[in-house]
Amino acid sequence: MKIKRFEFNLFSENCYLLWDETNEAVVIDPGCFYEEERQALKDFIKENNLQVKHLLNTHLHLDHIFGNPFMLKEFELKAEANQADEFWIENAPKQSRMFGFQFQEELPPLGKYLHDGDIITFGHTQLECIHVPGHSPGSLVYYCAAEHCMFSGDVLFQGSIGRADLAGGNFDTLIEHICSRLFVLPNETIVYPGHGAPTTIGIEKAENPFFR
Repeated sequence: MKIKRFEFNLFSENCYLLWDETNEAVVIDPGCFYEEERQALKDFIKENNLQVKHLLNTHLHLDHIFGNPFMLKEFELKAEANQADEFWIENAPKQSRMFGFQFQEELPPLGKYLHDGDIITFGHTQLECIHVPGHSPGSLVYYCAAEHCMFSGDVLFQGSIGRADLAGGNFDTLIEHICSRLFVLPNETIVYPGHGAPTTIGIEKAENPFFR
């Protein structure tokens, strides 16, 4: 599996494009707010002849879904995410005003609800959905056992964890689920977070101050 990371500027958010030898692909968390960011994502997909089969959101906070309307327009893909986060779509205009800007497009509804244990397939690659609430009620981590990696959204970062003070967040729930759902995975598992640099499960178990 190949991985391309795009870092989008407004919130320094990581969007991931994954594909394998079949050229089938998925996009995770297209936080592309500016037109040039959307164009960069589109150009890379076109230049590499990729067929995007799924648009996945780890959760539905504003900075991770800016590009959802663009993905629907350009690739006819509606986002797939956990239903427990769906209220954030309706709240997006209000949330954007809190950060001092106006959301420019109406967000499309989700195309499919994802649940804990669901398997997303593209080409010869599979991602398992792991429900890790606490940052948001519907936060999902996408885990690829074959490639020893995960896409953690805002659940787990290098040396930190996601904030738990937004609607539906809960600090104790987040800590509990990171320990019981993520820290049981192999230490060599690479964690690709929604913001910042990659890390590994082993490093975070040993060094993350929230678990020491």
